[in-house]
Order: sequence, then structure tokens, then C-alpha cells
Amino acid sequence: MKFEQVYTTYKPLLLSIAYRMLGSITDAEDIVQDVFVSLQQTSLEDVHHIKAYLAKITTNRCLNLLNSSRKQREIYIGPWLPEPDIEMNERSPEDRIVLEETVTYALLVLLQQLSPMERAVYVLREVLEFEYKDVAEMLGKNEVSCRKMMSRLKPKLDRDKEAATTPLNGEQMQAFVQAFIQASRTGSFEAFIHLLIEDSTLLTDGGGKVRAALNPIYGRARIQAFWEGIFQKGALAGEYRLVQINGELGIVLIQQGQLKCSVCFEMTEDLSAIQTIYKVSNPDKLKHYR
Repeated sequence: MKFEQVYTTYKPLLLSIAYRMLGSITDAEDIVQDVFVSLQQTSLEDVHHIKAYLAKITTNRCLNLLNSSRKQREIYIGPWLPEPDIEMNERSPEDRIVLEETVTYALLVLLQQLSPMERAVYVLREVLEFEYKDVAEMLGKNEVSCRKMMSRLKPKLDRDKEAATTPLNGEQMQAFVQAFIQASRTGSFEAFIHLLIEDSTLLTDGGGKVRAALNPIYGRARIQAFWEGIFQKGALAGEYRLVQINGELGIVLIQQGQLKCSVCFEMTEDLSAIQTIYKVSNPDKLKHYR
């Protein structure tokens, strides 16, 4: 297989691995670019299992980056949320290929709660379906430890994953999104707040660069107070646009031609109510949209 064919065939897969591992489109693209630069220095004839080879390199480069940037995340101001994959326009054929590897935003948040090594084992085993012996070889671990790690993770992940992976693009989701937009335009949030479960959560990521809540906000009453407070300060004025965020229906706010924040929801398992709201306003995480 020629280099160009390898690049075209495996780039979407490697981006999906790196994005799941890092929660950053920018860093994922940098990692994958570096992998293919290094691949140009390699004789492809010596690589017998190209998919496993590329997955191994990509995953380990992600682990190295996560380990080196651990301090930076520890001193991050406020909640750290993944960079959303925002689709503003109609997809091109190439985008459709990349989107096949899309991970829902709620699941991406869930993955970031794992340790880097746990995340690597999960992605290689559960997403890419490599055998445990191959996962162990890729990560320099023994097979038993990889199996034990997954056995600890799987009950929690399986419990939380069902709601986090349910597609949210139907009429019901349209109603939730429109209710939020209406509330944000008028400042009257009571009707929207009743679409949330009582112990719902709001996570806002401003990265210390724009105003945002420094801690998660729990419960309907506090969440309503937050939205009403920033409405009164004029922070919700602007143009609201329906978009796809990680393949699901979401909202962006545009002020003076600039993308100011993205908002998306995680629903309950039966899709009857909102259990988590994710608001990203860190400008560094709003650079990538299509």
C-alpha cells in the first residue's frame, strides 16, 4: 500500500483515536500529522499490520502528551471540557467519512474522567476491538492487567454510556433546543428549567479567558439563577444557530460575527429530560468548526 493510500484510509481512524484520547481537535490533528510525518521515514514494506502499527503510535503519542500536560490541566481555571466538534454547514464527502468516527460529546466527557492509560485501553479494546494481547503489546502492559483494568471500568462505563451514546437529533431534541433558545432570547427560563431533572448539572468552560462558573452548578434552581444572571448582563444577546455538535443537535451563540459559545445537552436514558448541560466559551476551544 502506498503512503497516499495509507494516509487517506487511516487518517479518519487516527483522528478519532486521538480526539477520544485528548478531547482536543487541535491536539488530535497535530498528533496525527506527526504520525504521518514519521511514517514517511518508515519502509511500509516492513510494516505487516498497518492499522495496529498506526493505532499503537498514535495512542502512545497521545499518552506522552497527556502525561506532559498533566500539570497544565491541574491548574486549569474552572471545569475542563473537551473541545466540541461543531458542524455549522452542510458536510462535504470527506467530512462525512470523518464523521463516521464521531463520538458523542457526553461520551467524550465521560472518557476524559478516566486516567490516560484507562482511556487508551478502552479505546483500543472497546472502540477499535483489538484483542487484549494486542492492546497489551501496544501499551507495553501485560494482558492480565489490561483485562483487569477493563473489568473495573466496564460496569461504570456501560451504565453511563447508554445515555451518553443515544443519538439526539429527533423532534424531541428539537423541542429542548428551541426551548433553550427562546429562554435565552427572552430571559424567561422557567419553562426551559422544567425540562431538566431535579438534580441536573451545568458545566461551563471559559478556561479563565472569559467569564464562566468556576465550579459545576447543581440543581434546577441554581442553574436557572446562573442563566438569568448572565442574561441580565447581556451575555446571551446575539444570534443563535442550530448546529451539529459531535454529530448531535446543539446550539452556538454568535456575537458580532464571532462564535462565543456552544451549548449541548446530555439526556436521561429515556430521553424525557435533560440531565447535563455543557457550555463551552473558552475561545481556544471554539476555533474548529465546519
